[in-house]
Amino acid sequence: MQILFRPRIWGFLAIIALLGSTAFGTRDRWLPLVTRTTTESAPLQDTPEPNQELLVLTISPQARKNLGLISKPVRLENYSKKIQIPGVIVDQPGRSDRGITSPVAGVVARIHAYPGDTVHPGDRLFTISLFSEYLQKTQKDLFAATAETQLIREQLDRLRPLARTGGIAKSRIIELENNLRRQAALIKAHRQDLSTRGLNPSQLDTVSRGQFVTSIDVVAPPPPAGQPDRTTRTTPKSQPDKQPDKQPDKQPASRASLLVYEVQDLSAELGHQVRAGELLSTLANHMALYIEGHAFKREAPALETVAQNGWEITVEFAEDDPRHWPALEQTFQIRHLANSIDTASRTFDFFIPLTNQSRTYQQQDLTFIVWRFRPGQRVRLHVPVEQMKNVLVLPTAAVVREGPEAYVFLQNGDLFNRIPVQVLHEDRLNIVLANDGSLPAGLFIAQNSAASLNRVLKAQSASGKSPDVHVHADGTVHSAH
Repeated sequence: MQILFRPRIWGFLAIIALLGSTAFGTRDRWLPLVTRTTTESAPLQDTPEPNQELLVLTISPQARKNLGLISKPVRLENYSKKIQIPGVIVDQPGRSDRGITSPVAGVVARIHAYPGDTVHPGDRLFTISLFSEYLQKTQKDLFAATAETQLIREQLDRLRPLARTGGIAKSRIIELENNLRRQAALIKAHRQDLSTRGLNPSQLDTVSRGQFVTSIDVVAPPPPAGQPDRTTRTTPKSQPDKQPDKQPDKQPASRASLLVYEVQDLSAELGHQVRAGELLSTLANHMALYIEGHAFKREAPALETVAQNGWEITVEFAEDDPRHWPALEQTFQIRHLANSIDTASRTFDFFIPLTNQSRTYQQQDLTFIVWRFRPGQRVRLHVPVEQMKNVLVLPTAAVVREGPEAYVFLQNGDLFNRIPVQVLHEDRLNIVLANDGSLPAGLFIAQNSAASLNRVLKAQSASGKSPDVHVHADGTVHSAH
């Protein structure tokens, strides 16, 4: 039995081996059929669905407050395409700074105003002790001419009655009258000479009486021709407010309303010997300034067009806090273009007038002035070069980009729908969208935090939770109802 059973076992094993090798050799034919059958027979609920990116997101009121989210209706408008040009605030030559010089040779005896002090036209700045021989001689000549005139008049008073009776010749009277006219001319010339050297009319009258002036006061000059003589209302040092002004409209203009200078620097020291015409100090009044733009030569044609058409330029002031100052009620337009190019920077300049703002404060019975804009302060100029009509203008933070795509978020309550848009122009502040019908005018659009909203949308899409909303034909989104 064992001998007969063993051949059967070996035959059975040989058949199994033959079938296994045949199946392995033909696996490319039957294996796909088995796999497909297994897949088709599997339950549908076991097959995972790929995640689809959402277009609508929900955001809570608390999250909106955390983002500082602002929504405004979008409007069709005209937009001026602008280029950005750097600039700086500078003084207006001949108007902002005033050099104070010594009218005579002498020694600085007193200094009445120091750097930082405010002065008005006519306020004393320096007292100069005189030692000029010419000035002393001119005073002596004025006194001599005045005394001679008095003697001639006395002689005429005595001799005119004799001339009428024939006691003396009339030629003598004519000679004295001619001499009187010569002395009057000399007096006028001497007074004019001394006046140009700083002596006021009262001092000239004193010199005419024989009391010579040994020192003169150098005062703040009047405003230049064509410049406003009023800057800001301040309380003068010499007239402190002892009682309130009850009738300000009926009183004449006082020092409180006059032009204010600030002593910028001193060029002379106490006891310093100065010559006639030597600089003593510099006074500054920064009411009238220039914005000096620095442009390249290739931008000259556009700037010339802006200047010819009188287009308004937007000015962005660096290091300026408008919350502490009144609103700027002025338009900025190019006054003139420079006709030379800076050899170092290869730029040419253009100038825009700027009217400054100021305020004063009191400290230890002294008045100090603070200007809003200061020479050397940097600015950024947004110069219009092209007019774009019927476009949608949004802040740059209202648009988020993903590769070539750009999106905005349409708001309806706590829901935001992401809408693709076409960008026509973008600068540092604004972004201009095409009016292609994808964003109807009048709908509320998120004005900021578009990048944050897009991240929230992606997070909600990755979580697999779709908000229960539907989208209307006009693009608005609503919760299901």
